[in-house]
Amino acid sequence: MNFSKKIDKLKHFMKGRSKASGDTPDIDEFISKMTEAREPSEVSGGKTPMRRERIKIDLLIHDLKVPLAVIEAGMSAILKRPEKYGPVTDRQEKVFQRALRNTKVIQALVNDALELGRSREGILHYSNFKVSYLIENALVEIFDLTDAVTSEQVKDCSSFSLLGDILKKNGVFLSVDEEFWCMEIRQDEAKVRQILRNLLSNAIKYRKRKVELYVSRTDTNIVFSVKDDGDGIPAMYHKKIFDCYFQIDATDACPVRGHGLGLAGVMVLVEDLGGELLLDSDDGMGTRFIVKLPLKATDQD
Repeated sequence: MNFSKKIDKLKHFMKGRSKASGDTPDIDEFISKMTEAREPSEVSGGKTPMRRERIKIDLLIHDLKVPLAVIEAGMSAILKRPEKYGPVTDRQEKVFQRALRNTKVIQALVNDALELGRSREGILHYSNFKVSYLIENALVEIFDLTDAVTSEQVKDCSSFSLLGDILKKNGVFLSVDEEFWCMEIRQDEAKVRQILRNLLSNAIKYRKRKVELYVSRTDTNIVFSVKDDGDGIPAMYHKKIFDCYFQIDATDACPVRGHGLGLAGVMVLVEDLGGELLLDSDDGMGTRFIVKLPLKATDQD
């Protein structure tokens, strides 16, 4: 029995029930909504809607979280609880640490993919959070994958000035008004953090000596500027690097590599948040990305 016949049968059943009981349920409105939601798939010749395929992929990605969490917990326990699991040699510890770092990389990718899926479906989760919370969490996630000591220092940092000193030692220069640093804003924190983390990760990857992160606010926007002093991106590639899976070929003169899904995902998130992404770069000039995101009124506004 196809969907239309099921709807007709349901309508007939509910009309009979309504006459018998005197009820006037809103079933017609409910059925209309169901019909509107399902008709396109019937018109398309019974093909599976793209949305269902996306849900299947998102579910598969989501289900990766549990085994990854078990792997991370197991390796962390071996490293942190020698009294229970026995001591490990220095060489074994290096292997475990490397495996743990890569597990965290996969977890970050899984979370990014899920966030992009929500963005694609138009799902935004606005909340109030401090600028300091946003930036510190993004930095912790980045250094978690490359420098566990710095990650812990950032996590335990007790002041803005101390954070600046820690970052400078790692070639990252943070510039933000201290009053704004303590301010609470309203946006989709997970998506904004993903944008910032991707841009900072790329900048750190391609820098020669330093990365500059500048954060400011206008009347209606929060603005991030992420600049590296690397070899830069030639103008001919400025549009292509935002395409999915585009990577500058290794045979090209430009040494910039690895721009696959990261920047394409950043562009999607920025657009879905109603923002703007700008690129300022050229061959031999370093690269600067500027993100402007609209701020929502906080609960206190």
